[in-house]
This record gives sequence, C-alpha cells and structure tokens, in this order.
Amino acid sequence: MPSPELEEHYRTIIPAIFDGRVIPFLGAGANLCGRPVGQKWGIGQYLPKGDELADYLAEKAGCTPDEKKISCPCPKCETMVSVPEKTQDLSRISQYISITKGEGPLYDDLHELLAAKYPPTPLHQFLAGLPNFFRAKGKTPVPYQLIVTTNYDDVLECAFQKNKEPYDLVTYISEKIAEKIAEKKHQGSMFQHRKQNGDECLIEKPNEYINVSPQNGTVILKIHGALNRSDPDQDNYVITEDDYIDYLTRSDISTLIPKELVGKMMRSHFLFLGYSLSDWNMRAIFHQIWGQQTRDYRSWAVQLNPSEFNKKSWSKRTVDILDVSLEEYVETLFERMQTFKPGGGKS
Repeated sequence: MPSPELEEHYRTIIPAIFDGRVIPFLGAGANLCGRPVGQKWGIGQYLPKGDELADYLAEKAGCTPDEKKISCPCPKCETMVSVPEKTQDLSRISQYISITKGEGPLYDDLHELLAAKYPPTPLHQFLAGLPNFFRAKGKTPVPYQLIVTTNYDDVLECAFQKNKEPYDLVTYISEKIAEKIAEKKHQGSMFQHRKQNGDECLIEKPNEYINVSPQNGTVILKIHGALNRSDPDQDNYVITEDDYIDYLTRSDISTLIPKELVGKMMRSHFLFLGYSLSDWNMRAIFHQIWGQQTRDYRSWAVQLNPSEFNKKSWSKRTVDILDVSLEEYVETLFERMQTFKPGGGKS
C-alpha cells in the first residue's frame, strides 16, 4: 500500500490532472519505467538512461578510463576537457567526442541508437492513453496535456501514434538547422512546430505565435532537440557542454517558446519524471522555467531512493520528492484516477 504521504499526493494531483493543470516533465530516467530490475538496456529493446548513454558513446568512440585530461583543440577554449574515470557524465563525454572525433561521428552514433524501434514504456502508454480516458469519463472539454521532455527519442510520439491520438510537436532546433530549413540567416536558436496534420514551420516570433495550444490538443515540447527519422542531417541535440552553454547563454529559453505554452507553464503544477538535479545544466534550465511563474504551484518529482543532494536540491525549489519507482507510481496513479469522479469524491 502507498504511504500516507503518497496517498495525500494522489488526492492532490488527480483533481489537478482532470483540470489540465499538471505538466509532466520527462527526463532520461523515464526510460527505466517498466524495465526489470537488473536488466541492461539494449538497442531496440530498452532505451538507455543518461549514464548508460554516456558509457555507450564512450565505448563507440574508443575512450579508455585512463584518459583523464585531454587538451582542447577548440580555438575558443583554452581549458582542459576532463573525461571522468567512469564515463557517466553525458555532456562531458559528448564534449570530448565532439572535440576529438568530430560532431559527425557523435551524431552518427546517436542516430543509430535512437532510430531503432523501441516499445513504449508504461509511462508513455499512460500519457498517450489519457485523452481517450478523459473522453470515456465524459470529461469535456478534454484536458489535453502539455508534455515537456529533454529526451531525444520519439517513443512518446510513437505511443500517441499507436493510440491514433493526434498531437502537436514543438522541437528545439539550432541556429544552423534553422538556417538550413529557412535558407536564410537567423539570429539565435528557435523552435519548430510540426502540426497535427504533419505541416511544419519555424517559430520565428514566439511571443506572437498562437498556432499551438494545449486547448486544441496534446502538445509535446522537446526542449533539447530530437531525432529526425526522415533526414539524419536534421538531427539536433543539446548534448555537449558547449551545446548547453550556447543554449543557456544565447537567450532565456522562455523567450523562445510560443507564448501559449509559456502561459501554460506559468499556471501549472510540474511533475518531474526521471530527473535528477545533480547536473548543473538541468538546474540552470529549470531555474529559467520556474522563473516564469509569478505564483507558486506545488510540484513533485518521482525519484526512488533519492540522494541527499537531490533531496536538498528539490526542496530548495519547493518540489516534493515522491520516493517510489516510476512504474509503481504510474500504476497506482491510474488506479486512483479510474475511481475519481470529477466534481468531487470517487465514483
């Protein structure tokens, strides 16, 4: 049975979900949902989490644990690039590969891994099934979701497609990719919108863009780029240390996201699934997003056996940690939702 604290959480979050006031944030740890304990990831079977992806890329690049410090040949950087003894820092090892091998091999290895077909996890299935669940409950209008993810894979999108559930996809793209698409010079990075009908367009003026909103259907927002199955040359990943620095210093991320989605973030609870705050880049990005809220909304992070660092980091941001596995959390949440009656009480 869930603890009293978890039961109280379910009583709090479920009405908010039915009202469309909860934004799920999916991190790399979300891919662990449904993976048997002790089971290793594998191409076409289970997607890797962050440290597993770092180890995979390091192995593909031929890195060894003995490589402690590597001189950075990049002309704009006179520092040393440290490769951890255990190659678990994804941004650091990606930086090393990009510098020593080139961005091309890094992107090739990422595309090969991500382009394989992976089954959706219970979490992906839960999120993709919510619109039909609400319809069956007679909930009108349907409280469509804004789902934010830093993952590069398209398993979430495939889950929606399998359910024949339309969605809008808003994806971060670099300045270089934007210029290639538009065939003209662009200042700064931006997002691209793929509409429910498959049409695509650049979002050049986010504060004026009103063609995407959770009021009209599910919106998946990929803030770190994504795999492009149809054209590998348009793969786009915020993954190296330089990528993160460029991403965070070019502009406040909230100024690049369409205003309808920023407005949604300002008036919603956040539910972090598969995230750790041990990485500085994630803390910096969340700081930008949280900074948009003028009023506090209670938020939660699902994290089994959290470290003391993560406890203090989440607490500092008034986020309650739920010490439970993602699989158990999703299963229990859905069970409680089935007996919930909108308007108060249980059915």
